[in-house]
Amino acid sequence: MPNANEDNPRALSQAQQRAVSELLRVSPVADELARRFQEAGFSLALVGGSVRDALLGRLGNDLDFTTDARPEEVLKIVRPWADAVWEVGIAFGTVGCQKSGRVGDGEQTFEIEITTYRSEAYDRTSRKPEVSYGDSIEDDLVRRDFTVNAMAVALPQKEFVDPHGGLDDLAEGVLRTPGTPEASFSDDPLRMMRAARFAAQLDFEVAPEVLAAMEEMAGRIEIVSAERVRDELNKLILSAHSRKGLSLLVDTGLAEYVLPELPALRLERDEHHRHKDVYEHSLIVLEQAIELEEEGPDLTLRLAALLHDIGKPRTRRFEKDGRVSFHHHEVVGAKMTKKRMTALKYSNELVKDVARLVELHLRFHGYGTGEWTDSAVRRYVRDAGPLLIRLHKLTRSDCTTRNKRRANALSRAYDGLEERIARLQEQEELDSIRPDLDGNQIMAALDVGPGPVVGQAYKFLLELRLENGPMGQEEAEAALKEWWATQSQS
Repeated sequence: MPNANEDNPRALSQAQQRAVSELLRVSPVADELARRFQEAGFSLALVGGSVRDALLGRLGNDLDFTTDARPEEVLKIVRPWADAVWEVGIAFGTVGCQKSGRVGDGEQTFEIEITTYRSEAYDRTSRKPEVSYGDSIEDDLVRRDFTVNAMAVALPQKEFVDPHGGLDDLAEGVLRTPGTPEASFSDDPLRMMRAARFAAQLDFEVAPEVLAAMEEMAGRIEIVSAERVRDELNKLILSAHSRKGLSLLVDTGLAEYVLPELPALRLERDEHHRHKDVYEHSLIVLEQAIELEEEGPDLTLRLAALLHDIGKPRTRRFEKDGRVSFHHHEVVGAKMTKKRMTALKYSNELVKDVARLVELHLRFHGYGTGEWTDSAVRRYVRDAGPLLIRLHKLTRSDCTTRNKRRANALSRAYDGLEERIARLQEQEELDSIRPDLDGNQIMAALDVGPGPVVGQAYKFLLELRLENGPMGQEEAEAALKEWWATQSQS
């Protein structure tokens, strides 16, 4: 087994190397499963990301195994043993199951995937890999994406298997492919995106030969389905070092095919027309939004931060006074966001939320030093709806000026807006703003039946509520009848 370089500050200690065996020792679930496979005449090994994470001391309850048993044989072995079994991935040789077991003094539930030794490759036009089964663990490991994911622990003997030097690469923090990167990316082009994703998750560097292959073969990502691309992009964006992964996508040319709006932000600079580096600004906004997260990674907020200015390239204008303007870039950006996210097969709800945040991200800049009326504050809250907290974070993150006086002034102004919102929410229940009369009361006051008139009246009363705050039933009825008189005359 290769030894990690002890002089390397990232080198894995012997204690970390023993982490896999120790984890398996205290986790009877893996040993139980291995014995069942052994008794049936098959091999079983913990593999891939599970081994990598165990060596890094971060293995959770998701365990990946590989075996020489075919899927139908795997089902026969696990069905009497597992708490639940699913066959969603069986076409690709994977059987999933769930099993609870004792770990130390407690009990944990493990999510387990068992995949038959396999090799898979795309042809030139297919969006789905063709699966063929292998006969040895070595055959299985060589087809994996990166050497740090091409390690295994054979069970139940707990023998460490590392034919491609994954342990050394793990110690050095580098991503290499078991074979040539060209062959690996030809077999599965999505691995190019996974290189960027693992760089973002693990804070690893991508080997020069891998980077070169990514640049050369970037266009091959087009044969991969939008859903698979989206899932990798999500994992990258939700990573601890998402900026690193996104920069790799842009620098290698992959982003031109996956998220072309991002490299488009690298606008040509004109020495006579000053404006921010919009690409750099967007990455900083993303980093600052991440710092404001309170309950773990927030995909909605991160996507909005990344995409908030994608309308700028289409709206850039050079003014006579030497300035550069981007009028209505938030409106254009919201439309572009919807189009790109829809193409990537995001859910309708997520598309709607992210686009809404992009559309609203400039609204605060009309606030000035507090000139908004209470009516304008109510409309701000109404328009943000359940996205208000995220809008607060996005707006604060959007300040990347190096002018400390301006940055402090913007921060104080937004503090003031949030305080006003809090006061009005306490007084008026802004989160659930409704007219002072409901539909039945409107029909009674106007002596009309159900129909378009009720909707028009409701909208009128809602605008009145936003403008003036709570009115009370009598005052609302009087205003409604006065409005109705003008409608009848017209």
